[in-house]
Amino acid sequence: MMEHAKRVAFLLANDFEDSEMKNPYEAIVKNGHEAVIIGLTKGAELTGKNGTVSYTSHLSAAEADPADYDAVIIPGGGSPSHLLDSEHIIEFIQKMDKEGKTIAAICHGPQLLAKAQLLDGRNLTAFPELHAEINDAGGRFIDKAVVVDENLITSRTPEDEPFFIEETINQLGVAAY
Repeated sequence: MMEHAKRVAFLLANDFEDSEMKNPYEAIVKNGHEAVIIGLTKGAELTGKNGTVSYTSHLSAAEADPADYDAVIIPGGGSPSHLLDSEHIIEFIQKMDKEGKTIAAICHGPQLLAKAQLLDGRNLTAFPELHAEINDAGGRFIDKAVVVDENLITSRTPEDEPFFIEETINQLGVAAY
């Protein structure tokens, strides 16, 4: 059975952890899926906190329709904190979760899941300093390279990227070329 290419949204703002965007993004594209960068504004130049990579947002969160996407990836670093106050970003994540679509968040990415009130009774991991924040939001912090709880995939740090990427690609399936 041939699978169709999936559309994967990347929620991004400035100061993202460079490798946590670059490596999953390249893996999604390499596996035949479409990667769409959603930011606070369309056409914004977004630069990683280490300055090794930058991307231009394809859409603003206000324009993006969760129904158009099969999964969402939330890179860490400082990016999630810049997105926390966007009701459009939070609604996007909530709708993706309601539809049971894959939500993959690494490092500080789970801050957005907490803000979207998706953590109650869920198992996940994140940047270790977020342990209390996750527990306060009703989640169960598990200190592992990757934690999968239904449609949520979470990882801690850049060192966990291979596991994070593998799990995300596995959930998407292989696209037909």
